[in-house]
Amino acid sequence: MIPEPLVGQYVPGESPVHRLDPRTKIALLAGYTVVLFLVREWAAYGLLAAVVLAGTLAAGLPLAYLVAGLRPMAWLAALTLVLNLVAVPGDPLAHLGPLAATRQGLELGLRLAVRLLLLVAAASLLTLTTSPIALTDGLEALLRRLGRRVPAHELAMMMTIALRFIPTLAEEADRIMKAQLARGARFHRGGPVQRLRALVPLLVPLFVSAFRRADDLALAMEARGYRGGAGRTRYRQLRPGRADAMAVALAAVLFGITLWWGR
Repeated sequence: MIPEPLVGQYVPGESPVHRLDPRTKIALLAGYTVVLFLVREWAAYGLLAAVVLAGTLAAGLPLAYLVAGLRPMAWLAALTLVLNLVAVPGDPLAHLGPLAATRQGLELGLRLAVRLLLLVAAASLLTLTTSPIALTDGLEALLRRLGRRVPAHELAMMMTIALRFIPTLAEEADRIMKAQLARGARFHRGGPVQRLRALVPLLVPLFVSAFRRADDLALAMEARGYRGGAGRTRYRQLRPGRADAMAVALAAVLFGITLWWGR
């Protein structure tokens, strides 16, 4: 079975994408995000989607992984589309009671939904091909450039732990929901108010489980002598290679073409 959501999961491998320096992959994701929110042409979105698709194939990952990772975000993309459809003024396409669906709202909603899905796909590709330890080291190395007053190690550790616990909490929520369904709970019946009330037996155990896991993690880190980033050494040293330079150069060319073509 393919785990959902895939953001935060890591699939071990020896592909060229896996072997890239984590700092390179984080920088490429940042550049991808900037380009994604600057372009406006649909052809540019297609080119950015092709970049993620090529990275997935180069990493040796099944395309079903990307589809499974985007599935939980489909409702948010649909909500973004609907809200923009009726909230943006413009040429009316249809009337939904007191609300009017406009052509400008449809275009803006589709653009924002596509941006959201492409961003989640690119972030999923980063976490699927980068181990949590490498991701922490890469984030810390980049945050250190902001100055000594920035707690680079602590920030990187917190972000990595939060990212890593996304699939863990998703699996815990799935187990709790199945247990509640076996006890007669109904999460998908009734109106919106009844559905919200039905989520209480799910959310309360999930929060209790999250706090218990956080406490266990803190005790485990203290038992292993963790005292923050001061004075810590590293067994693995980050050294970018020729492949990283080639990846950055190729990405710069692709991003430049996309900006020239899509703005």
